[in-house]
Amino acid sequence: MEPAATTPSTIKLELMKDIGRKDILMSVARFAKSDRLLVGSSDFRLYDFDLASDKPILLAHEAAHESYVTGVAIAGSQIVTCGFDRRLIWWNAETRKPEHTIADAHQRFIRDCQASPDGKFVVSIGDDMVAKLWHGQGGEPMRELRGHEPMTPHHYPSMLYACAISPDSQHIATADKTGKIIVWRAGDGAQLVKLDCVEMYTWDPNQRRHSIGGVRSLAFSPDGKYLAVGGMGQVGNIDHLEGKARVEIFEWQSSVKTHIYSDNEFKGLVQSLAFHPSGSWLMAAGGDNTGFVMFFDLKEPKKSIRDEKAPMHIHRATLNETGDAIYAVGHNKIVKWKVSSVPA
Repeated sequence: MEPAATTPSTIKLELMKDIGRKDILMSVARFAKSDRLLVGSSDFRLYDFDLASDKPILLAHEAAHESYVTGVAIAGSQIVTCGFDRRLIWWNAETRKPEHTIADAHQRFIRDCQASPDGKFVVSIGDDMVAKLWHGQGGEPMRELRGHEPMTPHHYPSMLYACAISPDSQHIATADKTGKIIVWRAGDGAQLVKLDCVEMYTWDPNQRRHSIGGVRSLAFSPDGKYLAVGGMGQVGNIDHLEGKARVEIFEWQSSVKTHIYSDNEFKGLVQSLAFHPSGSWLMAAGGDNTGFVMFFDLKEPKKSIRDEKAPMHIHRATLNETGDAIYAVGHNKIVKWKVSSVPA
């Protein structure tokens, strides 16, 4: 990948907000050009949180989910949420009331939903191993994307953990528990490329007969040419998230793996990925019992340029439009960091 001229040699982080919570925050979306967040919770609710206020006001949406709210997306004037209750809900952003509910959008847990940058469609992914496209403004079904195997190589049910949409809204990537990734054409649902991150899947054939890991996060580069894949490396003790945090990057159209980042101090799952708007560096966030944020200079194919402990296990994190702020949610906290690039 050709980095931008402003590629930093290191990153400086300053914690700007650290807000305690009693619940686990599972998902986050941010309104453009603001500090206003929509946050999905383990208490089955969706919250509207404005970090720009001196005294942030937490506004609880009407309880409409019956389980964890695992995904939240903003599609134009609509808010879309999904949860382990298999529901997809379209909300009015002004009234904070649900307008349209699909009660059985998937046959098993829904892991995430993402809105296309143009707001025209929403993608949801579930443990039924199907990705589904819906009209962004009304929720009408568009098409289904089927290609991931329902069972792992060891004959246990697989899970569809991650999805991402390219900046031009033309391509969709989905990834599963076994480290398989598929890139699809959004317009007709055609499968374009299959990729593999086998190191992110661990199987214990002896003590537990159980698997762990999988691809937990995806992100397209700003130019849409590269796909970052996040998860965890091989695990020795299957009962713990003791594998090294792992990120791989593909030039996806040619299926060429350009970067592997696994030599870092943190263990656990990479739950979120985000490229700087210039494409010069990549952020990864996640955790095990604790949390981390890592940064990768894309001129360096193997090493991170900064590893930072987080005050909680991070479930989701996002960058703002200029790449100088990170918003993260997770176990019992919402945090915001100011990001400064230190030039070489």
